[in-house]
Amino acid sequence: MATSPSPSPAEAYAAARRRSAYPRLTEFEGQLPFELDPFQSEGCAALEDGHGVLVCAPTGAGKTVVGEFAVHLALAEGRKCFYTTPIKALSNQKFADLVDRYGPGKVGLLTGDSSVNGSAPIVVMTTEVLRNMLYAGSSTLDGLGYVVMDEVHYLADRFRGAVWEEVILHLPDSVRLISLSATVSNAEEFADWLVEVRGDTTVVVDEHRPVPLWQHMMVNGRLLDLFAGEDADGQPRLNPNLLRRAEDVASQSASQSAWQGPRGRNKRPGPARVPRFRPPSRVDVVSRLDAAGLLPAIVFVFSRVGCDAAVTQCTRSGLRMNTEAEVAEIRRIVDIRTRDLNEADLRVLGFWEWREALERGFASHHAGLLPAFKETVEELFVRGLVKVVFATETLALGINMPARTVVLERLVKYNGEAHVDLTPGEYTQLTGRAGRRGIDIEGHAVVIWQPGVDPKHVAGLASTRTYPLRSSFRPAYNMAVNLVDRLGAQQARELLEQSFAQFQADRSVVGMARRIERNHEALEGYRESMTCHLGDFAEYADLRARLSEREKALSRRNATARRAEAARSLEALRKGDVIAVPSGRRSGLAIVVDPGLDPMGEPRPLVLTEDRWAGRLSLSDFPSPVEALGRVRLPKQVDLRSPRSRRDLASTLRNTGIVPPGRGRRTRGADDDGELAALRRALRAHPCHGCDDREAHARWAERHRRLAAETQQLEQKVAATTHSLARAFDRIRALLTERGYLAGEDDVTGHGRWLARLYSESDLLAAECLRTGVWDSLDAPELAAVVSALVYESRRDSPSEPRVPAGAVTDALGETMRLWTSLEHDERRHKLERTRQPDAGFAWTAYRWARGESLERVLTAAESAGSEISAGDFVRWCRQVIDLLDQLRDVMGTGHPVGVAADRAVRGMRRGVVALGVS
Repeated sequence: MATSPSPSPAEAYAAARRRSAYPRLTEFEGQLPFELDPFQSEGCAALEDGHGVLVCAPTGAGKTVVGEFAVHLALAEGRKCFYTTPIKALSNQKFADLVDRYGPGKVGLLTGDSSVNGSAPIVVMTTEVLRNMLYAGSSTLDGLGYVVMDEVHYLADRFRGAVWEEVILHLPDSVRLISLSATVSNAEEFADWLVEVRGDTTVVVDEHRPVPLWQHMMVNGRLLDLFAGEDADGQPRLNPNLLRRAEDVASQSASQSAWQGPRGRNKRPGPARVPRFRPPSRVDVVSRLDAAGLLPAIVFVFSRVGCDAAVTQCTRSGLRMNTEAEVAEIRRIVDIRTRDLNEADLRVLGFWEWREALERGFASHHAGLLPAFKETVEELFVRGLVKVVFATETLALGINMPARTVVLERLVKYNGEAHVDLTPGEYTQLTGRAGRRGIDIEGHAVVIWQPGVDPKHVAGLASTRTYPLRSSFRPAYNMAVNLVDRLGAQQARELLEQSFAQFQADRSVVGMARRIERNHEALEGYRESMTCHLGDFAEYADLRARLSEREKALSRRNATARRAEAARSLEALRKGDVIAVPSGRRSGLAIVVDPGLDPMGEPRPLVLTEDRWAGRLSLSDFPSPVEALGRVRLPKQVDLRSPRSRRDLASTLRNTGIVPPGRGRRTRGADDDGELAALRRALRAHPCHGCDDREAHARWAERHRRLAAETQQLEQKVAATTHSLARAFDRIRALLTERGYLAGEDDVTGHGRWLARLYSESDLLAAECLRTGVWDSLDAPELAAVVSALVYESRRDSPSEPRVPAGAVTDALGETMRLWTSLEHDERRHKLERTRQPDAGFAWTAYRWARGESLERVLTAAESAGSEISAGDFVRWCRQVIDLLDQLRDVMGTGHPVGVAADRAVRGMRRGVVALGVS
């Protein structure tokens, strides 16, 4: 057995000094089964020196070790450490890790769903829970020494990112902050802000992946390296074999498209057609990876339906990836994870098909999956019992679930509004799962080639290293009342101006201010160059500009008038009218076969021309009004598909003897406009009009005009950017004062204190419903139904008119919608971001579940009502409804009708699959 070489005397002395200088770190290292990487040692040493730390490192590099050292320090010093994560799944995972190390007595868990040992010295929680503690002044904060913010780059998240900044700004100065982030290109900027608001912060950036990542593309079933060596500048060079292969297959695919007509039929006889391009099936991809020794793998599909279909395809193909011993272990774990579910629920959830796929080594992972099923998949995959997981991108959000290989089926995903290309940052985050530290010597990323995918584009995604962190922080209603209550309006404004969002905005202003300064210098030079000895050329240039604008305005006005007049003339056409098409390929005479009137749009008459062309014309074919030049009697039914019918009709048209007219009548134009005529006279009378260098001066004047306009825009942008958050805060305060939540500069009213404890996207709407009493008469299931409208958001394929329980629920939803309309009007008036419209798409489901119906009946009823919902979505929305109901109960108390109903609704909904895995 080989032994490591003995350290030199100098190395031994340095190690001894380090042990002496960092006794806590030495103690911590002794408990680890591995040696720390340099960046981990640097971060831990900075912590023991008393600094805050920002660690930026790739996925899987082991940055959480620095957070775990903070836990070690807190225990050694008799202080508390809060370990915060962005999502509940990651909190649950970290809780289990820390319990394994320190025992259940020292570790607690606080999420929206779980509360375990919350007074422990180490508490894992979601970041929202810590934010709420800070606003409430919770006694749990006593003795807090360290806060770890895992995945701190989440502060860029559009919907939840503000929470991270709120926590950073509100934490007491005595608390040391450990920020752990994926690699971002502006780490120094983020650290500069942390230093400004938190004091001394050490930045540790490491871009080295502990497990090297190899990039590949699969082209027609062949796995090819993306890169081959490096160029003269040391940059990775695109594999020429891959380029040739992709071009060949693309050429074949294009050739096939050219040869095939509609529905794949050949256009003309000839040689045997080229086989149509088909991407490799998912079964083929899995088999190819298995043959190359590249499993386990995560295949990102970006579609829930696609993920589930992929599992079904692999199961039906007969593929088996597991041994009998592995199947037995899978069954044991599945039985433990699902023991609290009854037979009826298992049947509804498709349990048996799901388990069979797991036993074969396949699973899907997406937000529509039951949380218990999803957590089972995660455990089995990490243990190597599931070999392939088909996942949406939600899997990449922090859960520790690495693989040997990551496959991307496409480089386009739906972002909720449109299909967009993956960014380099998203590509890196997804492929960062490849390569398990301590297991794999290398990871592999595979992109499936298909027509339209350029290997050069993939190479750009794989090699880009610019992922800036941008703040999404903005003041909101709940934040505003809490800030005023804790700090007063003036101090609250100052705190908002300390946010990372304002920090970044002000830094951008510095660059804009420099541009404005340079622009003013250039403008002075332009003024000198356009100086004219005959008079004030700036005045002359202004006349020219006004003249040009007037001509353009008249042109636009005339074009609009002509279009409106042409539309009216088309609406007047009747069947049998003979008209003249003025221009284009269809110019000449035509018979109107059908006027094509559309009450919701522009008319599109169906016509037949002299050369037998039949088709619809549009407004764009008539730049001026059209008139009927004559009329032809047509049969009741005209079959334009018949060549004979078209020929006879064209002959009739030619025999009418009608001749197309010349140009249409003249419309009022520039020569009739008095203002334009006056400007032309003033221009000709100006002294500079006679200057020999007039056009040279005019060119400088035009440059001056353009640069002056650009400078004005920059100055307006600077004015809008500086203090922008404070101004938004003032607008929110104005609206809250109008509605009775704030009084004066620093006073929060009783209703304002309700709002301060409502943490919801629709916080003010919920407070308005409480204030006005529109929910007071509802029982528990009815309240659950109505409250669901404030948290639920339909998927894009949901029906527009959801089913809603009649009676009290319908009435309360109507009142809630009326309050939203009023609030939205005020938000528009105050120039504030609007509260999302209530969505009753989950009301019927929440109502039936809250009144105790079975899972099978509830999901079946949802499906029959046209709003089919997956088990995972059902649980997720139920838990969000419960979360808001919990808040309503705490705000109103069990002495108020809404508090009583909310308490009963929570107990009615927190059961079965919804309560599974929740403590």
